[in-house]
Amino acid sequence: MEFVSKINLTSSTNNKETFLDILNPKGAEIILGETISSSFISPVSPSPSTMFGPRGACLISEDGPLWVCDTGHHRLLGWKYRPEKDNQAADWVIGQPDFYHEGQNAKSNVQANTLNVPTGICHFEEGLIVADAWNHRVLIWHKMPSNNNAKADIVLGQNNFNENESNQGNLTTAANKMHWPYGVMYFQGRLFVADTGNRRILVWNKLPTKNGQPADYVLGQSNMNLRDENGGKDPNSSSLRWPHALTIWNNNLVVTDAGNNRIMIWDGIPTNSNTPCSFVLGQNNFRDTELNKGNYFPSSNSLSMPYGIAVIDKWLISADTANSRLIGWNNKPVIGQLAKGLTGQSDFKIKNENRFYGKSSRDSLNWPYGITTCKNTAVISDSGNNRILLWRL
Repeated sequence: MEFVSKINLTSSTNNKETFLDILNPKGAEIILGETISSSFISPVSPSPSTMFGPRGACLISEDGPLWVCDTGHHRLLGWKYRPEKDNQAADWVIGQPDFYHEGQNAKSNVQANTLNVPTGICHFEEGLIVADAWNHRVLIWHKMPSNNNAKADIVLGQNNFNENESNQGNLTTAANKMHWPYGVMYFQGRLFVADTGNRRILVWNKLPTKNGQPADYVLGQSNMNLRDENGGKDPNSSSLRWPHALTIWNNNLVVTDAGNNRIMIWDGIPTNSNTPCSFVLGQNNFRDTELNKGNYFPSSNSLSMPYGIAVIDKWLISADTANSRLIGWNNKPVIGQLAKGLTGQSDFKIKNENRFYGKSSRDSLNWPYGITTCKNTAVISDSGNNRILLWRL
């Protein structure tokens, strides 16, 4: 089905580009967290209806549940059903003794139900997967949590639930170690982890069944023991600097390489280590890495720290974080392809937080870090505004 969206037609005299609104131009249907905020992120006291810099969220089905990584409060918030009103209180919390406490690992020892900067989140069949970034691990629940402080069943990146050192306390890494894993994706039986601090993607051919299980292959490095930026070489079609999120578009793997200010697209799903990608978006070639292609203002084919990525129907949508916008492509990519869709700004050449550095609105964004989709709903982690947006097409 082709999208029928409002087309913003502009004249050549004001030097604007025509674009399609990716999401409903009226703005988000539901806002969770801050309903009105300024352009500058500030701490928010924890409660069942507040968040501080959320970076990940996952709507499991059209009716719910919804799970959110309330990153700054070091916890997960869960809604049993899809929220129906703004600022609706969460039903469950994982990572803190109650809704009114915060702190890394609940200001105690790391355990199977504590968190330290949770970021990426996804579901698989009946379970849930969370990137617990600053505990340098990924947590897996076999069944979708349905109560407070449910304990995870499997931990990856560590040997057990009570350890949390980066690369298990070593300067080098390995197939069973992690350093700041920010993104997770489950697709057709495979688990993909953006092991961001090790500048690589780890892949398990089957969902791991035991603690500390090593990955089967790696992207971004020539072997499992290396962790240099861009593989210790100049940027190229197989290197990574700051991988953050993953999705599948037209059966092709897509990764946001935020540190290189680009999106990498493979031809199909790579099954061997260090497979090069086929295309990049946001740069003109595989070597360039500057944000907004070296310009202060963005364009329809530039990116500035793109952290999030998702797909709705034919659209590939990036949370172009430092440009405070969503941009989208709806045709077969080539290197440096121009985006056709835009949300959060009135023009491709604008990057202001909340459009004009003012208070947030239903259709504005402030450093959005994450985006996932469920049917015709985009779930946006609008981190700079301390909120989650449920925004329909």
